[in-house]
Amino acid sequence: MARIKVHELRGKPKSELLNQLNDLKAELALLRVAKVTGGAPNKLSKIKVVRLSIAQVLTVISQKQKAALREAYKKKKFLPLDLRPKKTRAIRKRLTKHQVLPAPFIIRISIYFCIFFSP
Repeated sequence: MARIKVHELRGKPKSELLNQLNDLKAELALLRVAKVTGGAPNKLSKIKVVRLSIAQVLTVISQKQKAALREAYKKKKFLPLDLRPKKTRAIRKRLTKHQVLPAPFIIRISIYFCIFFSP
């Protein structure tokens, strides 16, 4: 089996991708048996190509699944953790835009009350 083009995989429905995945796994099992029994060298080099193809199919399946979830949660208030943007902990903990904007006003008010209404 020749290498699979990923752009061709993206156009296929999920059921067809799963069928192709099963075929690739079966082929990989046959190639591994051929390796153990001392098969031809061209079969041994084909193992790498089949493993790569399996990884590509699995990647396309997971990307499609994640895109469908993003579409489902587009108008929702909260997102699941795995759909949120990946950021560092420091970036996640820093102030939001809404919290940053009123800060100078709050500081001015607190200074005003400290100066004029301190006991």
